[in-house]
Amino acid sequence: MRLTIRRRAGRRAALLAVGAMTASLLLTAPQQATAGPPNLLSNPGFETAGAAGSDMPSCWSKSGWGDNDFTFSTVADAHGGTKAMKVSLTRRVNGDRKALVTENSTCAPTVTPGKQYDLSAWYKSNTPDVSVTVFRRDTTAGWQYWTDLQNPPVSAAWARTEVRTPAVPPGTDKIAWGLSVYGVGTLTTDDYALEEVGAVPPQPACSGTAEECAKGKWQVIPAQNPVRSMHAVVLKNGKVLLIAGSGNDIAQFNAGTFTSAVYDPANGSFKTIPTPVDMFCAGHVQLADGRVLVMSGNKGYPSADGSIGYQGLKDSYTFDPTTEKYTKTNDMNGGHWYPSATILGNGDVISFGGLKEDSTGNVTAEKFSAAQNKWLPMNQVNQTWSYWGLYPSMILMQDGRLFYSGSHTFGNGTPGTGASIYDYDANTITDVPGLRNKDERDESASVLLPPAQDQRVLTIGGGNNERNPAANRLTDIIDLKQPSPAYTAGPPIPQGLVDQGQGKRPQTGAEGKMFVSAVLLPDGKVLETGGGLHDRADPVFEASFFDPTTNTYQAGLATDPIPRTYHSASFLMPDGRVMSVGDNPGNGTYNHNVSIYTPPYLFKGARPQITSVIDTQWVYGDTQRITVNRPVAKAELIRPAAVTHSSDPNQRFVDLPMTVVNGTTIDLNVTSNPNLAPPGWYMLFAVDANGIPSIATWVHLGGPSALAATQEQPSAHEHTFADQLGPAKDNPAKRDSAPVAPSATGCDRHYGTANVCVPTRFPAEVQATTKARCDWLASHTYPKRLKVNGSDPLRLDPDRDGYAC
Repeated sequence: MRLTIRRRAGRRAALLAVGAMTASLLLTAPQQATAGPPNLLSNPGFETAGAAGSDMPSCWSKSGWGDNDFTFSTVADAHGGTKAMKVSLTRRVNGDRKALVTENSTCAPTVTPGKQYDLSAWYKSNTPDVSVTVFRRDTTAGWQYWTDLQNPPVSAAWARTEVRTPAVPPGTDKIAWGLSVYGVGTLTTDDYALEEVGAVPPQPACSGTAEECAKGKWQVIPAQNPVRSMHAVVLKNGKVLLIAGSGNDIAQFNAGTFTSAVYDPANGSFKTIPTPVDMFCAGHVQLADGRVLVMSGNKGYPSADGSIGYQGLKDSYTFDPTTEKYTKTNDMNGGHWYPSATILGNGDVISFGGLKEDSTGNVTAEKFSAAQNKWLPMNQVNQTWSYWGLYPSMILMQDGRLFYSGSHTFGNGTPGTGASIYDYDANTITDVPGLRNKDERDESASVLLPPAQDQRVLTIGGGNNERNPAANRLTDIIDLKQPSPAYTAGPPIPQGLVDQGQGKRPQTGAEGKMFVSAVLLPDGKVLETGGGLHDRADPVFEASFFDPTTNTYQAGLATDPIPRTYHSASFLMPDGRVMSVGDNPGNGTYNHNVSIYTPPYLFKGARPQITSVIDTQWVYGDTQRITVNRPVAKAELIRPAAVTHSSDPNQRFVDLPMTVVNGTTIDLNVTSNPNLAPPGWYMLFAVDANGIPSIATWVHLGGPSALAATQEQPSAHEHTFADQLGPAKDNPAKRDSAPVAPSATGCDRHYGTANVCVPTRFPAEVQATTKARCDWLASHTYPKRLKVNGSDPLRLDPDRDGYAC
């Protein structure tokens, strides 16, 4: 059972100090408002004894799990009445203990889906390792863990904790809850309450056309993107870094012309930024201080005859949003064209995969030390010598392990099931089952669904650039909280219109899309947009919302009028809109139009406003007070995008459980687990009951430098979490690289220049004749005379004049 996370030294002492200070503030603060009667709990103060022979009060049960020594006792040291519940842990390897509302029809209160409830209790504790833990009864699946809502601070005197639940999920009829203690110490509780939030939100009023209010609206802005951006990063100041490098243009590469641009949404301007190397198809991630770490890129394009493929750079840079300049770091240990980039809970960055300087597959893991501001030597990084492919989607799990979702770019997936869990500390890889069509997940999108605390991952669409079938409609979902997690089938992607060179037509059958974008929105839904039917061709015009609460798509949204396939990106902006850039089809062209999507929630009426944030420097396990101009239903942190090639494994939506002081003053409970919300800058949104978000306020989440060293500490409560995996795979023997064919990118290099991609295999509906293939190339606006480099394997040059078609 893996339930420890790496935290920094001094963490416990810091939490004790912060907790004591917070407790004193809570005791002197105005009394927090409650939702009013009735209290829906039976025996909330433990005053009624249990049935004969029971050692627990009526409607309360001993609960918990794991390897620990504990005691439960009903004591006279009460806040109200004559009894309270005392739970102590004297030894703890893992797990927790808690007094829990009994999970039966008599004791567990009935709740209404869609409603919110205020939970409160009085407590005393001498440990920071306490959480408010809630279970729900699903009318189909029965009782199951729901969420942890709060980490009450240490308090020697009686203190009151209160927190508001998220909206109760569909299919829930009852909830049970209690305060868990998951570290060595003692917790005493009394006078619990569960009260329904009675306020009725105002009805939304449509401020646009009926169609805009139902489907949203796309707008192509007048200014054009000045660079062929392959990468997009939303910076901590709300601007957007767009990285092109050579922009998949070999002429620019040969001229040494490498570009980036910064877009400022405040005035719609673009500023071109000097770019030191070819960052085309690099990796990137935002560091804890807001700088952008950009790793690898393109050392060289494929040779004309295709005997060598793309070559990866060792180079690495940081981009400073304040100075808008690149600064070189030390080099990586090897080249990684198309590397992954995942920030860890301690602020370090881990990277896998990509192509080396000689176009072979890179099998070494790379680790960037945040404390040392450098890439570590290879012998200081755990190695499995595994080849993860190109842009493998590596998502940080709540316990510090990495989930490889199966999304990647180009070629077939890794051996085995196509998805796996990597334990860096143990240096083991264990497959997880259930991912359908694992070798047709090229350019699929994977995203950690809202909220991150739920630990569910959605994988959308994909294809295969080697065989070039029609892209699929597959949606697969995995719940990493399950003891033996496995992908399960989700609803198929809604279909739209596809343009295959003869005008738009409706998609049919199993036609889906690859190169898809998935964007987390502040209302808790996922915008699925863009994509194409085949490798670098045939754009699909369709967009939908995926609702993680119901696991359903809302089809028929407004569609981006600009095709968005290869080298496109869509991402959330701080004002709640979505920006889309790029499109680089196989004929080598690039679309410089920029589209902005206004979701329907911005046509529902006035937006709530965050009127003050007392402190924008947040610490894990903290309570942060904000004020709003009117009641809101939830608040969250959304990590700003760093996206390329349908991939942004660091994108996440972290719920901030609310303690409602009054209608305009709210205390937000910040997770104590940095693996759920890695350190860095986040967009703070407040969202009302109609799903209308505020404009984001930027806050920084992290901790003081005194917490630099790591030590083992208990994790937040998870009683079943990926703890019954199958046997780990045998790691390969130490090796220099993995063989990768030069045609890994799906392009036949016998034709045209390196930035033109004639497919190695044409779509199935194209007959294997010169005429049919040349007609397909013409309908997709390829150059009329493509130079033949050497032989003519596709028979595109029947007159042998050295030019195709």
